[in-house]
Amino acid sequence: MAVEAKGSRELFKEVIEAGLCTYCGACSGGCPYLVPYKGKIALLDNCTRDEGQCYGYCPRTFLDMSAISQQVFGVPYGEDELGTVKEVMIARSTGKRIKEKGQYGGTVTALMSLALAEGLIDGAILTRTGKDKAASAYLANSAAEVLQGAGSNYLACPVLETYNRTPKDSHRKLGIVGVPCQVIALSKMKQKPPENRPDIGDVKLVVGLFCTWALSPDGFYKFLKENVDLPKVTRFDIPPPPAKRFDAYIGTERKSFPLEQIRQHTMPTCAYCLDMTAEFADISVGSVEGLEGWNTVIVRTRTGAELMETAKKKKKLEIDKLPAQNLAHLKEASLLKKKRALTEIIKRSGSKNKLLYLGLSPRLVDKFLNGQGGK
Repeated sequence: MAVEAKGSRELFKEVIEAGLCTYCGACSGGCPYLVPYKGKIALLDNCTRDEGQCYGYCPRTFLDMSAISQQVFGVPYGEDELGTVKEVMIARSTGKRIKEKGQYGGTVTALMSLALAEGLIDGAILTRTGKDKAASAYLANSAAEVLQGAGSNYLACPVLETYNRTPKDSHRKLGIVGVPCQVIALSKMKQKPPENRPDIGDVKLVVGLFCTWALSPDGFYKFLKENVDLPKVTRFDIPPPPAKRFDAYIGTERKSFPLEQIRQHTMPTCAYCLDMTAEFADISVGSVEGLEGWNTVIVRTRTGAELMETAKKKKKLEIDKLPAQNLAHLKEASLLKKKRALTEIIKRSGSKNKLLYLGLSPRLVDKFLNGQGGK
């Protein structure tokens, strides 16, 4: 099924005004009309183009899951709860500074620093938390700058706008860390490379972050300002189950909020996302339930496997097996997200044959809805 040629008018009607925008930044940065503003994409003026890359690269316009999988992995989209997988493991950084600043095991920070050192990439597009505790994307050119992005913020951030602003003819090899919707947008760019943006072939490494939902940069930020002394907060955390809380740390002191209270500020579009583990990344990274100080790592591509092997050989990461019970829980959680998303999509569209933006075979729709992933 080919994607119909559409532009910013349709993008606003079908995605942004429909509450499906992920605030990924794929539509902004390379366009004079579309800009991020208070957690939403704003239209500065009417665009007269009937066809636009803003529409084509949006992760909430038509998404042919098998075509994307074929493009990234060379195989159709399958029924495994975690997507295409080469290996699943646990890892943690061996670096003292990374351990101090990183989230859980600091694996993402260690990998991006290593990729820079090895020449796999020349720069890394990451997200950092400012003094005001708002999230912003930036281009890191050194290990010290990569360290600025260590830790989690949980606010939605238009990371891909920074990629789109990269000079078209720079030909810098880039690594990008993003949540599932951002990884999907990058995958759509690989299907049909941008004409007036950086060469997507220069993106040499994509590290995806596990994501159940993201928080509104506007609504949740207001909540934080009202409930914590933001300038003094040193880090945020949502511990793995069964904690069910959101933590804000001021030094060693912790202020916690029930997760149900926090979910009120979730981005509306997250209800329609079925990808928990960034299935189209080279490497996907998340926490490990019950193992403090470690990350779960899913290796998906040859690039990802080679980088992990280098990290092991150079002793940048300590690597071990993911316990079978943890793997089972991870698959269960990922499948549950798929089931919830499909249920919400069908509730909204009124039919299993109309999945909003999602192109997924009827067979897989039924399997996921019935709670049957890969065995």
